[in-house]
Amino acid sequence: MHGPQPNTVFPFNGEHHIVFIKNVVSGPNIEVGDYSYYSDMDGAEDFQKKCVSYHFDFIGDRLVIGKFCALATGVEFIMNGASHVMSGLSTYPFNIFQNGWEAEFDPTTYQDGNRGDTVIGNDVWIGNGATIMPGVKVGHGAIIGAKAVVAKDVADYAIVAGNPAREVRRRFSEKAIEALLEIAWWDWPVEKITANLPLIRGGDVDALRAISST
Repeated sequence: MHGPQPNTVFPFNGEHHIVFIKNVVSGPNIEVGDYSYYSDMDGAEDFQKKCVSYHFDFIGDRLVIGKFCALATGVEFIMNGASHVMSGLSTYPFNIFQNGWEAEFDPTTYQDGNRGDTVIGNDVWIGNGATIMPGVKVGHGAIIGAKAVVAKDVADYAIVAGNPAREVRRRFSEKAIEALLEIAWWDWPVEKITANLPLIRGGDVDALRAISST
């Protein structure tokens, strides 16, 4: 046995409060890796509706979530569609109400504030109620504290907390982080991951590196 099937919607004994996210999203600009899950006692399968805000196809920004990520209830990804045009004297979105207010509006002005794709690395834990702002890049192995508001990029294996989120510390030494990024266990075949779970769960980077090339 090598863990749950990644194409399973409800991988936790069939209970509906945990879903593998990739199997419940339909947006063309959302990409989620295997085994990344969302936990919510009230409709985890509604991840896209509940957790991805202002994501409009015409803007084109992507939400990318890596493999083996753990997302707690109430996580919110605010996408670039939430931004108002700031190049004029008013930020009020007159054009969206039509009835003549759309006249002479230049839709390309939306791109001025576009911060690009939101990208979450592999093996990331995002705590309850955390908010990820548009265009943020979260590194592999990072931890986002509960209720944090993340408005800038998060380094690999960093722990961040607060509003605005600030780095508390790195989980490992720089040398260990470099080794973990080189090992990239999340890209191993699932059979190899299963066989080496004691090392992945443990704290000996050198031991994990010793078997990474086998």
